[in-house]
Amino acid sequence: MEERWSTEHVLSLAPDAASQKAAGKLSAPAPWSGTGTDGTALWGECKGSGRTPYRTAIELATPAYQCSCPSRKFPCKHALGLLLLWSGSPEAVPAGEPADWVAEWLKSRQERAEKRVEKQADPEAARRRAAQRGARVAAGAAELRLRLADRIRHGLADQSTAGPWEEVAARMVDAQAPGLATRVRELDALPQERLLEEYAMLHLLATAATRMDELPAELAATVRTRVGYPADTGKAGPTIRDRWLVLGTRDTTDERLTTRRVWLRGAKTGRPAVLLSFGHQGQAPALALPTGRLVEADLAYFPAAHPLRATLGERYGAPEPGPADPPAGLTVAEAVAGYGTAVADDPWLESRPTVLGDVVPVRAPDGWFLTDGHHTVAVRTSAVPEAALWRLAAVSTGRPLTVFGEYGHQGFAPVTAWAAGRRPVGLANA
Repeated sequence: MEERWSTEHVLSLAPDAASQKAAGKLSAPAPWSGTGTDGTALWGECKGSGRTPYRTAIELATPAYQCSCPSRKFPCKHALGLLLLWSGSPEAVPAGEPADWVAEWLKSRQERAEKRVEKQADPEAARRRAAQRGARVAAGAAELRLRLADRIRHGLADQSTAGPWEEVAARMVDAQAPGLATRVRELDALPQERLLEEYAMLHLLATAATRMDELPAELAATVRTRVGYPADTGKAGPTIRDRWLVLGTRDTTDERLTTRRVWLRGAKTGRPAVLLSFGHQGQAPALALPTGRLVEADLAYFPAAHPLRATLGERYGAPEPGPADPPAGLTVAEAVAGYGTAVADDPWLESRPTVLGDVVPVRAPDGWFLTDGHHTVAVRTSAVPEAALWRLAAVSTGRPLTVFGEYGHQGFAPVTAWAAGRRPVGLANA
């Protein structure tokens, strides 16, 4: 039986609220003609303001979208409307063979994918590219170490020779080390009292980047990730099948990219995992899993000293309702100890996924806090909208609740809250 997506899943793909609203108007059969599906793709023609209807096609596996409309949003309202129609009115999108224009688009996608595989299949060429990049990264990291040492030699209080770090960040981009470039750019915005700490951590990372061949394999994988090497799905570990509880989702956006983090916890293994998905400007990330649901699937973790990031493999059925009770949580003291253990494996780990149990949100003159009656942790307000913190307080009503988020040396960033007997409430994108 063909698996239909939920309305929540479809709407989570929208690039913005306006697209969601516009798609809702196209979710009825009236504007559509020539609709169909073969189980792997959807297609249809949607009547618009012009004489010629817009041709819309969707490949479900990726997912990928194609529409003849002029919209720069991705997916456009027509693609979202067709998905909503398919989801809510299956009889309006009957089974059939793809139209010629759909088959041509699917064939072109397949041919491009095969060419990419062929390009990656040449091991000698891959080794040459890897060696060239490794040399560039090592040279860039060596230069960064000299720049940091020069600043220390002149003294942090001496700003006479300390220009902006943007030039150094650009050099790291040229060296194909975007992770170093990002951390270097952040130096200009740091308060004076945190500079020495960040200089030290950045110097440690740059040093490790020049000696990756000497490091243990898992630590070397961590350094590669921090430097900015892309994750290689071919190097992910063995798959782990479990029923994964979706703990929460957070979207972060810059001028070029929307990054979606989806956190999971294995019902049997208890292991945490984070899935990353990206969308270019005007495009929502493809991965969307509803918070509080259970997803039976295969996951494979990427190598790391403290493995968290994973890739999602085969799914076994649609997401199921999660347990009625909130997930088991830690005390504040246990969360601090767990983070300390993780930092011993990965010195650059800024936070880790953590569930706190029986905590109460408190607003004080110097900020927001979570307390379990014995210990207190500060809320990292820079990572959470103010409205979300008031929502957290409203969910609590002064009573203990379960909160999932990221805990690190800068505090706790809440993502999802569970009150007793109630559904999870998302906080990250409020």
